[in-house]
Amino acid sequence: MNIGIYGGTFDPVHLGHLIVAEEVRAKLGLKRVLFVPAGKPWMKASRREITSGDHRLAMIRLAIAGNPDFDVSTIDLERPGQSYSVETISCLREVLGPEAKIYFILGCDALNEVHLWKDPARLISMCYMVAAPRPGCKPPDLERLEQLLPGISGRTVNLEMEPVGISSSEVRRRLAAGLSVRYFLPPGVEPYIRRYGLYLPPGRQEGLPS
Repeated sequence: MNIGIYGGTFDPVHLGHLIVAEEVRAKLGLKRVLFVPAGKPWMKASRREITSGDHRLAMIRLAIAGNPDFDVSTIDLERPGQSYSVETISCLREVLGPEAKIYFILGCDALNEVHLWKDPARLISMCYMVAAPRPGCKPPDLERLEQLLPGISGRTVNLEMEPVGISSSEVRRRLAAGLSVRYFLPPGVEPYIRRYGLYLPPGRQEGLPS
């Protein structure tokens, strides 16, 4: 059973995430793609405040509603402490079983720094890395990475597709500036954002949580 694991903050989830997930699923013949929102991502926690896990999870569920090939896991949100990919994949490996072939989806920029992550050798022993192109990011230099992390070149799939020019940071910036995010977000996500005032200037929310 081939399973895609798409980890990230998803703050917020946007159409680019769904496009990449579907492209990986179709091209690699995956049974399903599992979105795994990070609890406390160690590389981003110090840069800015992350939206609560409950909100990010709710937005993902809205985004993938009606797609039987997509699912979401709360395994990372439920674990205490900071989120590390090697621990997330290890936990999912126990849940999915030894027969599952795991494909870990990440951006090409993230793959270029994977040797700096926690226990990267163990990580690549448990899964295949799928590098999705991003605007302005060159394809991974596998020769360089192989020198830094032996074995990674044989565990990496370069996803061939046009980069999707949508990012969560751009969505947040546009919302904060009062600009349109139409066609950036999956159906249901923008109304949720406006209902709870996420990423918006003070006083812009349409309602408060009940």
